[in-house]
Amino acid sequence: MNMIIDVLGQANMVAASVPIPLAGADVRAGLPSPADDYTQGDLNLTELLIPHPSSTFMGRAKGQSMERHGIYDGNLLIVDRSLEPQIGDVVVMAVDVELTCKQLRLIGKRHYLSPATSSSLDLAQRL
Repeated sequence: MNMIIDVLGQANMVAASVPIPLAGADVRAGLPSPADDYTQGDLNLTELLIPHPSSTFMGRAKGQSMERHGIYDGNLLIVDRSLEPQIGDVVVMAVDVELTCKQLRLIGKRHYLSPATSSSLDLAQRL
């Protein structure tokens, strides 16, 4: 099954940013800590996640083919088109007029887009 991307739009850097508090202590997965009420400061998620706003867009993942890489149906993807893809990277590329999310692989001297659900060549798309 392919993973298709619904494009939600370009990153809006003009919109008001909302600072989000950053916990000052480690977040433990056990019993509550007395430091739970302490914050270290604020984080701006826009600045943290979108270093190149003019080349960044967001899309929503559809499908299960990339679940082994932690990308699930309905996840929001932030895509930076200014980054040069490397072999092994998870990429978003246009294939047959649709955006798809796959792992970039090199087999022999050819580039392929491969789903995370299988490493077999018959499921990989040649570029």
